[in-house]
Amino acid sequence: MNSFSLSVDELEKKARAIRRRIIVMNAESPAGGHTGADLSQVELLTALYFRILNCSPQTKESDERDIYIQSKGHAVGGYYCVLAEAGFIPVDWLSTYQHADSHLPGHPVKHKTPGVELNTGALGHGLPVAVGIALAAKRNNSPRRVFVVTGDGELAEGSNWEAALVAAHYQLDNLIIINDKNSLQLAGSTKEILNTDPLDAKWRAFGMQVTECHGNDMADVVATLESLQPAGKPHVVIAHTTKGAGVSFIQGRPEWHHRVPKGEEVELALEELKDE
Repeated sequence: MNSFSLSVDELEKKARAIRRRIIVMNAESPAGGHTGADLSQVELLTALYFRILNCSPQTKESDERDIYIQSKGHAVGGYYCVLAEAGFIPVDWLSTYQHADSHLPGHPVKHKTPGVELNTGALGHGLPVAVGIALAAKRNNSPRRVFVVTGDGELAEGSNWEAALVAAHYQLDNLIIINDKNSLQLAGSTKEILNTDPLDAKWRAFGMQVTECHGNDMADVVATLESLQPAGKPHVVIAHTTKGAGVSFIQGRPEWHHRVPKGEEVELALEELKDE
């Protein structure tokens, strides 16, 4: 049971607040950030932490808590903002993002940041570990579910597909893989750099149950995640998102993969993200 259980309208308001935190935090970081990737996943993480996950700051050590793994570790800025909004970490830590000796380094580190379940830096590591956790939960008759968010560019890493074979073989229907399919990576489109499509056919060929949704449409994200039921197969949700979603001059532009707003851009972005 999620301790927040927010309505869709409340989740949308929460998502705007989280986007504002991302803009300010990245602007203050001495080492930059991954603004586009942070913004594309906001609806996904907001829905998980404020409605779906059986996990809270009070139950983060429970053996039966749901597990969330941020496999696309470069998008940790957005993840930190969600953890702060949900009470796992103090909000004032966000101003220390990537500063020396900060609790918030440039990729998730479990022993530094409360709520982080796994260190993820190199892409392709999150899903294999998630499969192991889900398998252990199955064998221990635990009710826990394991959620992992991957990038679509990240799926070029072969370790993901080895993990998928194992997950399907052991019928890990307590595993939910969410592809943040924003169709951009680093300096261009995934189709130009290394095409991973058709993702739906690939996942089904590996034995997965596949669902697709509009990943920046909160109502669709919530309906999709709540529709998933154990059926003897791991779940894959292909969430079609826009990199940089929510800010007009950032969204869909590859140069914002590793760029942060500065000066007037900060104010322009915050103006766009005001509560409606």
